[in-house]
Amino acid sequence: MVKVAVVGASGYAGAQLCRMISKHDDLELTGLFVSEGSLDKGKKISELYGFLNGICDQELQPLSNPQSLIDCADAVFLATDHKVSHDLAPALTQAGVVVFDLSGAFRISNVDVFEKAYGFPHEHQDLLKTAVYALAEYTDVEKLRATKMVSLPGCYPTCSQLGLRPLIDNNLLDLNYRPSINAVSGVSGAGRKAKLTNSFCEVSLNAYGVFTHRHQPEIAEHLGTEVIFTPHLGDFKQGIHATINAKLKDGVTEEQVKKAYAYYDNKPLVRVKSGMPKLQDVQYTPFCDIGFAMKDGYIVVCSCIDNLLKGASAQALQVLNMYYGFKETKGLF
Repeated sequence: MVKVAVVGASGYAGAQLCRMISKHDDLELTGLFVSEGSLDKGKKISELYGFLNGICDQELQPLSNPQSLIDCADAVFLATDHKVSHDLAPALTQAGVVVFDLSGAFRISNVDVFEKAYGFPHEHQDLLKTAVYALAEYTDVEKLRATKMVSLPGCYPTCSQLGLRPLIDNNLLDLNYRPSINAVSGVSGAGRKAKLTNSFCEVSLNAYGVFTHRHQPEIAEHLGTEVIFTPHLGDFKQGIHATINAKLKDGVTEEQVKKAYAYYDNKPLVRVKSGMPKLQDVQYTPFCDIGFAMKDGYIVVCSCIDNLLKGASAQALQVLNMYYGFKETKGLF
């Protein structure tokens, strides 16, 4: 039995982790933590999220220092702000606790690029070098199990990379033309804290972070090529729909593209569709659905996920399952 704690348990992704861990009979949920200043400390998490009534009724504890986590857990999910994860992870890994980090603190290897993207310098470069970036379908399990520092991809990067990676890995794209990713996310991606910009009455379909979004360098680094990434905010709660436009190399056939996407045939949480996927088919599920169309040497790929599940909590638990040798989908349904 693996003892697991969640930091940032009161957030949307944290609550989903609590739900799934509670159903996983190889895991024991031994602590739910929030910041010392949180208004939610001392409350039962089921008071905040009614769907957890009778499933997880644990109290949210204020986290004063890393020792509280070291004392109660073999593995910790950090569903926290980037700086909080950056500061907590070293002490946890040094104590032998396995960290599954849902923040961006250890996703980008170039510290100059990181500082520009996240607004603070990376002070733990030794740990950054040992961190494994775990996009589940492309993770080397041996390498994963050799580390204590697991960095989970962002929601947009998960959706974008799963759509593009088979084409790049099979050398089917003319990368003199940068792939262009236009992705729309539901407002839950902005987190639970109230902000005017994600208030229901204020939300409209609009692009934001054009040429400046911190997920662009993450996507580019892990795909090994530059991309144009344009995120959009949509007036719905959950999910990401990414439409990706790219130039194929001369002579690439539909059969070659289908063969490339056949990589996912034995990947239980990626479904390649015969047509274009719908967002509603993946909302509230741990799946990524992918479809494509080709014409005149170009390809349009659509990739859809639930940002809180495949884009965050479900992928985090999927990777933990891989780390400990459990069935990859255990606890996700």
